[in-house]
Amino acid sequence: MPRKPFVAVFLLALWLPCAGAAEAVPEAVSKMLAAIIPDQTPDEIRAAPAGGFYEVSYGMETFYISADGRYLLQGDLLDLKTQVNLTEQKRTEQRRVLMRSVKPEDAIVFAPAGKPKYTVYVFTDIDCGYCRQLHKEIKRYNELGIEIRYLAYPRTGIDTPSYYKAVSVWCAEDRKAALTDAKAGRQPPERNCDNPVEAEYSLGSKLGVSGTPTLVFSDGSVLPGYLNPKQLAQYLDAQFSD
Repeated sequence: MPRKPFVAVFLLALWLPCAGAAEAVPEAVSKMLAAIIPDQTPDEIRAAPAGGFYEVSYGMETFYISADGRYLLQGDLLDLKTQVNLTEQKRTEQRRVLMRSVKPEDAIVFAPAGKPKYTVYVFTDIDCGYCRQLHKEIKRYNELGIEIRYLAYPRTGIDTPSYYKAVSVWCAEDRKAALTDAKAGRQPPERNCDNPVEAEYSLGSKLGVSGTPTLVFSDGSVLPGYLNPKQLAQYLDAQFSD
């Protein structure tokens, strides 16, 4: 979607409550969307939590259009009463849906000996320094009950050296050993086979991954960057423990 100037939308949370979920989308909203984004169909249109506006989603992109089709608001919508970022809440829902497409067998999994306490997907790049640091401590993550499921995200893109390294690792007879060697700086023997590397890179792009490592949790929330095992365990306990 073409970028529009940022409009502060947090005051909208003070307006009227949203309309019923079954309310039809106003014709003015549909016409405006057809005019500004003529070649795409929105994934969802629904009454926004701010009265008089509709929430429109195209993939991970969410914005708001007034019921008369005149005003478009792009930015995060905050509920000042509950202190909840409603737009980020929407993104989290969208990420959770997208992550359902990931098959466990398409990840390179480092799991604890027993039942994991937490499972974390990590978008990783073989040549990324912080990704290598995370992997150096993989045993400790596992000892703390954290299962790490690696998904490939070669930061330099498709058909680059990092991409081909990820493919070679995936196609190795022992993927875990090959990944460990590659993250230690050893060039993996060149291999090719059917692999999920391009699909995982595409998924990461849809999720908004812009760097590695990027951690994705069970609720669809994300955390960019590296946390050491103790920090990650504390974060998971704070966010997800009963």
